[in-house]
Amino acid sequence: MKFCLNTSTIKPVPLLEKIRLVGEAGYDGIELWLNDVMEFVARGGEVSEVERMIQDHGLMVPSVIAMRQWGDFEGWEHSLVLDEARRRFALGARLGAPFIVATPPLEKKETRHLPGRYQELLQVGRKEGILPTFEYISFFQSIHTLEGAWEVVEKANDPEATLILDAFHNWNSKSSPETLRQIPQSKISHYHIDDACLEKEPGTQTDPDRVMPGDGQIDLRAEIQILKEIGYDKTVSLELFNANWWKRDPEETLRLGLIRMKELFEAQD
Repeated sequence: MKFCLNTSTIKPVPLLEKIRLVGEAGYDGIELWLNDVMEFVARGGEVSEVERMIQDHGLMVPSVIAMRQWGDFEGWEHSLVLDEARRRFALGARLGAPFIVATPPLEKKETRHLPGRYQELLQVGRKEGILPTFEYISFFQSIHTLEGAWEVVEKANDPEATLILDAFHNWNSKSSPETLRQIPQSKISHYHIDDACLEKEPGTQTDPDRVMPGDGQIDLRAEIQILKEIGYDKTVSLELFNANWWKRDPEETLRLGLIRMKELFEAQD
């Protein structure tokens, strides 16, 4: 297993400093947000600086985040979204990522068109050298369960259609562990690990409620055991959106996060 850091976990830290800290903390990879890279460039930075920093610290990039709104619009508005997709896909590919996260609509409840749209996005990605991977969001109105996400991937009917899994979303959506057992490991691109705060029930939490693995109420060991059973051993990222952790020393956050991830995965061996 390759242990990675999703940079939302240390969001306030400047981009190049994020990369340096992640590398020095001993992580295998870094999962970048493309908006961070675009903002860095808009302020006078160069993409080549980001590439060099990643390479100098020996990091892989399991995926980049994110492509949105590809299921929201029709006509010329959808054409504009596809133009944005090409731009983001090209940037993600340049950074060395094999995948870019593609999320469903936030509020649009009609979802029958999503398998076709996702297949279209895969075709665009292949031309740019990167593959969109579908991630459902447990508090969105459209696809918000593992069952629904897997249906989109299956109906896309594309050999390169995949899911990105997230422990928080699986728990918050009350998705069935049996569904996870049915998904071939070849269809899982990457795994986000996190925990859920103790104060709220599943179905009521959102991103800021995520806590450090081991500090919440998700049975992470049980989910990881299922991943082991189906043969998944690729990459995992710590992904928090917790303002309390943003206030803390990022080096301590990174140190503890890596320890917690390794404890969980190595305990299953």
